[in-house]
Amino acid sequence: AARFVHLTGIVSKSAMAFRTIAGIIKAELMGSRVKIQMTTPHGLRLNVHVETDARAFDLDFINTGVPHVVCFMAGPGELESADMQRWGHAVRFHPQFQPAGTNVNFVYVQSPSQIVVRTYERGVEGETLACGTGAIASALVCAARSRVASPVEVKTRSGESLIIHFKQLQNEFPEVFLEGEAKVAYEADLWSETLK
Repeated sequence: AARFVHLTGIVSKSAMAFRTIAGIIKAELMGSRVKIQMTTPHGLRLNVHVETDARAFDLDFINTGVPHVVCFMAGPGELESADMQRWGHAVRFHPQFQPAGTNVNFVYVQSPSQIVVRTYERGVEGETLACGTGAIASALVCAARSRVASPVEVKTRSGESLIIHFKQLQNEFPEVFLEGEAKVAYEADLWSETLK
């Protein structure tokens, strides 16, 4: 059997790379944090106007591996009072984003290096406590609008922060990294006979 175990007490930086369907992905362990390369975003569209039964929205779109739209909120109060279920559902299923639909991020820019994000996630069909691709989409759209610069701290609904690092060439982002705290979700034994 192959044993998958959690290594504790890692204090030095450790770089690695692994092969995925999306290609070679780079990662770096830094104590209890991990910084991982994400797929190259594409399809940036700014100023997408959408009319729904809930209300009208001025959105920005980007695909960070999955489709996301970003809707800016004027202040923390507006972000806090956003009707996530109604607004998120209306945009997620809008005909303009079909057949796949889209994730919906409501964003407040606190400073040139910090944003707050609430995400309505398709599949979940509701608000999630954190969404990595949504945090990336929000940071990149903010950068495309010259409101932030790399790295960007993204405060999520869970209260935890993710750090988005990126290279920007006008409105393209050839390298994007997501940094956050790494926690053990489970430990397991994989027996060779299960692979047959």
